[in-house]
Amino acid sequence: MTQARQIAERLLDAQVDFLLAEVTGDRFAEVIARDVAAVLAVGDTIRFGDVVSLADGEETVDRVIDRIGGSPVLADTVGMFSDAIYDHIAANTEYTLGDVVDREPVEALLEKIFGMHQAQERILDRLTESPLVATVASRFVDKLIGDFMQANRERAEKIPGVSSLMSLGQSAASRAKKAAADSTFVGDLAGKGALFALKRTNNAIRDMLRDAPVHSAAMEFWDLHADEPVAGLREYLTQKDLNELVQICYEIAVTTREKEYFGLLVRECVEVFYTRYSDHTLSSMLPELGLGAEDISTEILRYGPAVIESAKRNGVLAALIRERLEPFFYSEQVLGILGEE
Repeated sequence: MTQARQIAERLLDAQVDFLLAEVTGDRFAEVIARDVAAVLAVGDTIRFGDVVSLADGEETVDRVIDRIGGSPVLADTVGMFSDAIYDHIAANTEYTLGDVVDREPVEALLEKIFGMHQAQERILDRLTESPLVATVASRFVDKLIGDFMQANRERAEKIPGVSSLMSLGQSAASRAKKAAADSTFVGDLAGKGALFALKRTNNAIRDMLRDAPVHSAAMEFWDLHADEPVAGLREYLTQKDLNELVQICYEIAVTTREKEYFGLLVRECVEVFYTRYSDHTLSSMLPELGLGAEDISTEILRYGPAVIESAKRNGVLAALIRERLEPFFYSEQVLGILGEE
């Protein structure tokens, strides 16, 4: 058995050398092309629904969202990404906004938004249910009227004798305002006035969205910016603003994914995907994802050689291969075969 073990050791060394050669130089590209083709050939005989159950798919997606979505890597880099993007935007004058975003989809998006009358009606109706929003609308209307009166007063003061009359009217208005604050009845009227102001404001918004050329005005606004450098976006917010906005959005995403309802939405999406593709073979799903055998081989060859060469230099790869094969070559069955005369 000693001789058999020596032969086994030599065979093990030969096997390790052979496998190392398989991942070296041009041979590695040939091996990858061969193995990818073999894997896809096998995948063409296996249905997605036969190897992935709906429950397994839901669990996998849940785990990815839970682990990766809240990973320290994202938490650490989201702010750095926003800063890097802002720095690039601030310095980039080579591209215009129109170079980055095509006009056609922007126009289609705005047309769709302004054409969503049902959503607009629902939002405006719900706004009338908020006393605070009604108060804001009332103050908005008061501001418009106040500015209009102030402009007229400035004009009237230029006329002799009118200034005193305007002051008298303003004093009377102030006393009436104070009385309104002290009177429940007048306060109720003020509340109704706020609601009336909100409804008037809503009607104005509704008419503007439906009748006014809002879409054309929005596209005109886009066209004014489309030919400007991307760096011009920096004028709309500071680096701190962008960083804080990104952090807030990230926090919303992280906290939302922990909610039970979000899990229900994810599982529903998984179920739809499973129903759609359960009868597809594993290989036939790749074209649906825009991938082919050449794409897979290219990406493996993009990163694989550097990793393998590094593992070969420090002896880790050879040790791993030997560790996997050694139990076979030193097994009683192989040693018995090698010891036969």
